[in-house]
Amino acid sequence: MHILMIGDVVGRPGRRAVERFLPGLCHDYNLDLIIANGENSAGGIGITADTARELCACGVDVITTGNHVWAKKEIAEHLDGELPIIRPLNFPPGLPGRGYLEKKGVVVVNLIGRVFIGQYDCPFRAIDCFLDELGTDSKVIIVDFHAEATSEKVAMGKYLDGRVSAILGTHTHVPTADCYIMPRGTAYASDVGMVGPLESVIGVDAQSAIRSFLTGMPHRFFVSEGPAMFDGIMVDVDAATGRATGIKRIHLEE
Repeated sequence: MHILMIGDVVGRPGRRAVERFLPGLCHDYNLDLIIANGENSAGGIGITADTARELCACGVDVITTGNHVWAKKEIAEHLDGELPIIRPLNFPPGLPGRGYLEKKGVVVVNLIGRVFIGQYDCPFRAIDCFLDELGTDSKVIIVDFHAEATSEKVAMGKYLDGRVSAILGTHTHVPTADCYIMPRGTAYASDVGMVGPLESVIGVDAQSAIRSFLTGMPHRFFVSEGPAMFDGIMVDVDAATGRATGIKRIHLEE
């Protein structure tokens, strides 16, 4: 199977880049499943039903999220509906939504870290419980680990090696150069990167971000304009065993 994970989609420029580049990638790589982190797809923070539908119309099969999933309050009523959106599995019990989704024979799981990002339930224990309940029938399992600290991401990768097909980090919007297949057959990358404005500070207008650092005063952030970049990671998986057989970083620019 050829599975593409698209980095954090930021605002209108990110959605435009998905629309522009995804058809060509589908053609070139014969993709079987497309996952995108969409928690910043609406105005740079949050996700709405409309932006989710826009990503799906481009070919995205599953939309993962993270700490900004609640930024647009309207999305809560859609998280248990037909839209293929998942939120972190280790959110506290009783919240709207689901932490995983099975699509085209692939189980996609969303986790969120705790170091430098927020107080959530333990992602390590949450994925243990999930995998125990899932059993051995599901072979291909892709994990989006939405976390800040590289150490926490690497630790999760080592912890899940041989138990899932791939663990791919999101949240920092900065692609890392550590794509590889771990000894027991799990593909790993600390961060997929971003799909959004190239000339920006992780998607935000650079000058507004710089003013915030210089003054320490709150500033209204908005999504930068101009050409966009597209970061993604393609993972090849043996559907019979669930083991990754290849991992490739993709970077495109308008």
